[in-house]
Amino acid sequence: MTQASQTPALPQFAQLTIQGEDAEKFLQGQLTCDVTKLGLSYQAAAIGNLKGRIEFGIWIKKQAEKHFDVVISADCADALKAHLNKYGAFSKFDTSAPTAIYPCVLADEPTFSHKDDHNTFEDTQAWMECSIATGNYWIVAATQSEFQPQELRLHQRGGMDYDKGCYLGQEVIARIYFKSAPKAFLHYVQGSGEVPAAGDKLDKIQVVNAMEKENGFIALVVARPEQLAESALTILDLPAALQIDVARPK
Repeated sequence: MTQASQTPALPQFAQLTIQGEDAEKFLQGQLTCDVTKLGLSYQAAAIGNLKGRIEFGIWIKKQAEKHFDVVISADCADALKAHLNKYGAFSKFDTSAPTAIYPCVLADEPTFSHKDDHNTFEDTQAWMECSIATGNYWIVAATQSEFQPQELRLHQRGGMDYDKGCYLGQEVIARIYFKSAPKAFLHYVQGSGEVPAAGDKLDKIQVVNAMEKENGFIALVVARPEQLAESALTILDLPAALQIDVARPK
C-alpha cells in the first residue's frame, strides 16, 4: 500500500443557502440548535434522524432576515438538499444548489471562506489541525447516523437547545440528556502508525476525524474513558469547555 492510499483525502465542504418566508420556522423544526438565536458567525449544529443520531453535521449562520447559510461536508451536500426538499415540500423557502466553500483559520478559529486564495492545501491542513484540537468535528458520508450529539459534545459548543421544542430526533436526544448520559464521548488523542479514516474503529474506539501529524496522527475519537486508558493512544486536552462531564449538570 502506498503512502498516498494510506492518507485520508482532504475534507471538502459545500454551502447551501436557504431563504424564504418559512425558512426560520422550518429550520427550527429540523436543527438541534435554536435558529432564532443565530447570528453572522457560524454555529455548529446538526439535523438528527428518528433514532436521535446525527444525520447531517452542519455549521449555520443567519446571513440576513429569512436568509440562512449552511456549510456541510461536500459528500453529504446533495443528500442534505434532498432532505430539505422532502421535509420542506409544503413550506415557503428555496434551497440553493451546493457551492464550494473553503476551510480556513481566521483569528485562531476554524471557519470557512468563499475566497479562492483560501482554496489551498495549507489552509485545509491548518483548519483540520485547529478543528481537531478544538473539538470542531466534521461529519462525512461514512459517519452519517453514527453518533449521538451528546457523544460529540455538541451541547457544550452551543449547538443544542433543550428548551426550544420539537425537532427531528428530539425525543431520543432529550431522553438521553435528562435520564442518562453517553458512556462513550469525544476525546482528542494522538497515536502512531497509519492515519485512520473517519468511521474506522481502533478496537472499540471509533474515529470521528483524523490527520497525519509527527510520525503518526491526531484524531477526534468517541470512546469510553476506560477504553482509552487501555489503548496506546495519548489523550490530549480539548478546550476547557469540552473537558467537563457530558452528562446534564445536577
